[in-house]
Amino acid sequence: MWIRADDLVEVISGEDIGTRGKVLRIDRQAGKAVVEGVNRVYKHVRRSQRNPQGGRLSKEMPIALCKVLLVCEKCGAAARLKADYLDDGTKVRACKKCGANNGQIAPAKARYAKKVRLP
Repeated sequence: MWIRADDLVEVISGEDIGTRGKVLRIDRQAGKAVVEGVNRVYKHVRRSQRNPQGGRLSKEMPIALCKVLLVCEKCGAAARLKADYLDDGTKVRACKKCGANNGQIAPAKARYAKKVRLP
């Protein structure tokens, strides 16, 4: 699960298929994310001092992480992610279509750094 809050994702199945939106929150225990404008439901609200009119409140509900793909910043396509290492040993998220770097996963470690060979 390499999707984070504030990532742009595209829904790949369900009622909102093809919809793109920003991830608002992630629940890692349940494997779900709340995406802006996706899986909207109506919550019926009683009249109260806080809400004197009452009525229906529209809100987003969580969607399973397996139903969303990250939209690559470079190629603009919804793509799966892979783990890749930079030359200094930093672990990053990379697009499987174009190979672009989409953010850091872990800090640099010496054992994953590429060794420079002298001629």
